[in-house]
Amino acid sequence: MRRELGVGVAALWRRPLASLAAWSVPETLPTMVSGLAIARALDRGFLAGRPLVGLGWLALLLAAAAISAVGARRVYLHLGDLVEPFRDDLVRRVVGGALRRAVAREPDDGAVARLTHQVEIVRDSYGGMILVLRNFLMLLVGAVVGLSSLAPVILLLVLPPFALGCALYVASLGLATAAQRAYIRSDERLATAAGTVLAGTRDVVACGGEEHATGMVTGPIRQSAAAERRLAGVGAVRTLCFAVGGWLPMVLVLAAGPWLLRRGLTAGAIVGGLTYVLSGLQPALSAVVQGMGGSGLRFVVTLGRILDASGSAPDSVTVPDSVTVPTGHAGLASNGRSPNGRAGGWLATGYELRALSLTFAYGPHAAPVLRRLDLTVPERDHLAVVGPSGIGKSTLANLLCGLARPDAGTVLLGGVPVRRLSADRLVATRVLIPQEAYVFAGTVWDNLTYLRPTATPAEVHLAVYAVGAHLLVTRLGGWRAELSPAELSAGERQLIGLVRAYLSPAPVAVLDEATCHLDPAAERRAEEAFAGRGGTLIVIAHRMSSALRARRVLVLDGVGAAVGDHDALMAHSPLYRELLGHWRGAADEGRVPSAVGRSDPPRLLRDADRLDPGTRPRLRDDPREVVADGAGAQIELGRDLLRRRAVRSEA
Repeated sequence: MRRELGVGVAALWRRPLASLAAWSVPETLPTMVSGLAIARALDRGFLAGRPLVGLGWLALLLAAAAISAVGARRVYLHLGDLVEPFRDDLVRRVVGGALRRAVAREPDDGAVARLTHQVEIVRDSYGGMILVLRNFLMLLVGAVVGLSSLAPVILLLVLPPFALGCALYVASLGLATAAQRAYIRSDERLATAAGTVLAGTRDVVACGGEEHATGMVTGPIRQSAAAERRLAGVGAVRTLCFAVGGWLPMVLVLAAGPWLLRRGLTAGAIVGGLTYVLSGLQPALSAVVQGMGGSGLRFVVTLGRILDASGSAPDSVTVPDSVTVPTGHAGLASNGRSPNGRAGGWLATGYELRALSLTFAYGPHAAPVLRRLDLTVPERDHLAVVGPSGIGKSTLANLLCGLARPDAGTVLLGGVPVRRLSADRLVATRVLIPQEAYVFAGTVWDNLTYLRPTATPAEVHLAVYAVGAHLLVTRLGGWRAELSPAELSAGERQLIGLVRAYLSPAPVAVLDEATCHLDPAAERRAEEAFAGRGGTLIVIAHRMSSALRARRVLVLDGVGAAVGDHDALMAHSPLYRELLGHWRGAADEGRVPSAVGRSDPPRLLRDADRLDPGTRPRLRDDPREVVADGAGAQIELGRDLLRRRAVRSEA
């Protein structure tokens, strides 16, 4: 609790706090003069047969209330100067902590709840707590000053029970804090469980998993209900504290009425004393018990949760320079070296990728999309990954890049598990281009050089022409033109993302359907640019032509995996033959092999690579009969085969 209160106090800016305190002084006037004005109105006015005098004293009370209203208006204006900067600091803490944990690959399911719900709770409770403390001091000072001037003996009667009520409330704060903390935790667990179930509603209904989904949320709901009941018990304790400190003083004054009259106090003085209890002490205690019991506890517990979750992530390992990578292109560093480093005593050397017994599933009860996969991607390799939609190709890309954790097995980068490598090391070694490329509002230059801010104009010019984005850059208005992401097509965003990745110093490039919105000719140019860039290229294939351009192909079928060059897979992988269309033939005469039979199964082909096998009943010698499904352009599969065979014959 001390930490949270310390953070709140440290956030109080002196100038806005001083202004708030100064404008709070006028608000003490109604409380200060209320009992005195009523006592004088009774004794010297109404009870003495002088009603105009009594009305005059009441008019004084009305004037004090008007002055108080002016001060109250100014108080709320200055309250925002204290609360809003504190909220902004909390947002920075939450976002910064979530980003640090994401970089460290630590799951943080409660980040969204903290940002959208808990920060607002702390902001509101912080402002409420400032007002509660201000009102308590204002009312208490006004009542004490008024009673001291009117009837000190009444002050001696009411202060002890008032102090006792305050003491009981302070003693109950520990219980209340524990109850509020349990409520916050149950709220996070319920939000996480409900979000998981709602996100998979379609799958739950399709698989008949309603009972299992209900079981996932039943426990968190019961815990949340128990936490609510515990909070209700804390509310009952607060009511007891208020009864002792707020109502017992009034009972004592009424019970001591005859004794006070015998001591010479007037009826007006006794009524004035009761007025100070009703308008001063009771509201002051109510502000503390209700306000601090609500706003204060929410502030302490919720802020503590934010501070705990937004703490610094584990220290990243250092990243010295030691690995050599290919040079001679715009993307890699000019000295031919890329950052490397030690991770927990491990020395990373090179950028070879290895997957050892890799297994991954999207839930504890889901079938694995990858099962005990072993794969080695040596340096400078060009690997294409093919398979039907949903088979796990993008999942494999995320695992190889260290963006997801396998359920079993490990991924090695340069001989080191990717989990042991720092974020800087990963960023410097591999670059992933997803299907939906990210473009931010800024200049074309800023978007292209985001991964390599030190790139020269010549290097950027080379990358733009290599990838085939020069016409786009010209149309946009050149390097300094401002980009509006919403005005770009998906294909244009992909071109910008491809140039950005090409310029990256990372020697490993992973294209996860990064050209799916480009026509086949543009896709060919981009992939050939990355193949000539140097380093390793892994392509999650959108079209089968990507597999024909690769040195090796990995075929995923959901049960196992096959890897090899085109000829080996044609001989040993039925799925590869189905995906490719049962190609066969002889390249000795320089003609494209004829296809035997249809490219069955049509649904599998269309889903896998967007090729429409229904152009004609049979695929004969003309390779241009296969067209892109939705791109409206011809895919020259036959020319790809000829180029591959020509390269082999030259070798």
